[in-house]
Amino acid sequence: MITKYLADMMTKSGQSPVFETPEQYGLQYQDVTFATKDGVTLSGWLIEGSSDKVIIQSHFGVQCSRAGYTPEGKGMIKLHKQNISFLRQAKHLVEQGYSVLMYDLRNHGNSGQGINEYIAWGCEEAKDVVAAVDFISTHPTYQDSQIGLLSICMGTSSTSFAYGLENGLQNYSNIKALISVQPLRYLDYMSAMGVPDFLTKRVNKYNMKRGGADLSGSFFDFVGNIKVPTLVIQNENDPWTKLDAVAEYFDLLGGDKEMLMLRLDKSRAAAYEWLGTSPQYLSEFFDKHMR
Repeated sequence: MITKYLADMMTKSGQSPVFETPEQYGLQYQDVTFATKDGVTLSGWLIEGSSDKVIIQSHFGVQCSRAGYTPEGKGMIKLHKQNISFLRQAKHLVEQGYSVLMYDLRNHGNSGQGINEYIAWGCEEAKDVVAAVDFISTHPTYQDSQIGLLSICMGTSSTSFAYGLENGLQNYSNIKALISVQPLRYLDYMSAMGVPDFLTKRVNKYNMKRGGADLSGSFFDFVGNIKVPTLVIQNENDPWTKLDAVAEYFDLLGGDKEMLMLRLDKSRAAAYEWLGTSPQYLSEFFDKHMR
């Protein structure tokens, strides 16, 4: 049934193993766990660098983990032909004087299951981002640190939703900067794939009936609450999005902002790969706003 197939593709966590460790990159780290307000145990790495500047990286959804993406076990249709390692940009950031918290969102990697098994495109995962910020903000070593957020795709939607929660990110004055990589709404994604509106609505209705979230809600409603300096990174050749929607997200941001439009291969994953091959753009932005 096409409805179930599309719903599973969008909301059922794929195989997202933690396929590397910081040790393989010569990094000092701790395995950490911390709990969300609704009781989900999240698993991560706290990679040791500076004690006064910490980057919190939130990965993209469905087929990803804190380590990044691997095509192994993904079937015939793959997002990317080879591994995309997020530890590459983490290593660079540590070398530039930052500590890095990398963690698995609920229903991904080694983290626990949420209220249900289905991915919510950020509205539930927002609690994970808040928990990560709270973990650093109350950590004996890092509680006085400045925080920078590196939020990738669903990490961006989760971060935006987190700015709309009653006890959300707007209450943390230690967050100094945000890098948002390829923001994407469910409705825009489905439209970019050529799925007609009636089928998009049917998929969402099916997903809610089986216990999943309402995916028609937009994290754009809370983007105006983001007042920290923000860099938006987008591949202009990304076939899975609408550039007008990315421009709308950018316009809604409530603070100082920059847009970095990349000209990469016609692939959603090209920008994720670029993060590890051009990490100096990340550190340059964080350096500007975290001193």
